[in-house]
Amino acid sequence: MNKIGIIGAMEQEISLLKEKMEEVCITTRASMEFYEGRLHGKQVVVVRSGIGKVNAGVCAQILVDVFGVEAMINTGIAGSLKNEINIGDIVLSTDVVQHDMDASGFGYPLGQIPQMDAFSFEADAHLADLAERVCKRVNPEIQVFRGRVASGDQFISSRSVKEEIKKNFQGFCVEMEGAAIGQTAYLNGIPFLIIRAISDKADDSASVAYETFEKQAILHSVNLTENMLKEL
Repeated sequence: MNKIGIIGAMEQEISLLKEKMEEVCITTRASMEFYEGRLHGKQVVVVRSGIGKVNAGVCAQILVDVFGVEAMINTGIAGSLKNEINIGDIVLSTDVVQHDMDASGFGYPLGQIPQMDAFSFEADAHLADLAERVCKRVNPEIQVFRGRVASGDQFISSRSVKEEIKKNFQGFCVEMEGAAIGQTAYLNGIPFLIIRAISDKADDSASVAYETFEKQAILHSVNLTENMLKEL
């Protein structure tokens, strides 16, 4: 992994990483600013993709085509889908799936992208192993989980919608970009990992919790990402 792409949907998810980069060159593509340089001795490209699956997919493909990244890490926040996963905790992707993909009218299961040979896209086990080990060391006050990340172009703030996603996809957390990045990585044959710090419970309290705990959750995910780079 000679060059690593690091994607955050929002500026606050990557601003601390950009501040610590050296030898930075900024390139603009598709209205996104790609910060190419070195971070803790590693060649990286750090970028804010914008929110949602289309922005994330476009961003990930540019990282491959223009910058030649050999792995992608997506850092950010998400809503918990399990009672035991609390605000501030970290979820590392085992795989990713699009919970709002519905071609059931053609006989496909919910989440299955028609004419693709994979239902979900598997994250890199080596990156996940490293992230779990590092997280326990640098964020000892929180829990770290490994499980499925469910993505869709929705902010989930309804308990009934949350329960449907849990039932259909057995996800650990829900957010808006990871599966698009995972699909792009899969199509290009490169490893990826989605890191999600929990900012809310994806239920009727989600809007209030998100505003309160967003900064705390982001610090956990950024701290983990930065310290992972030191060991890659």
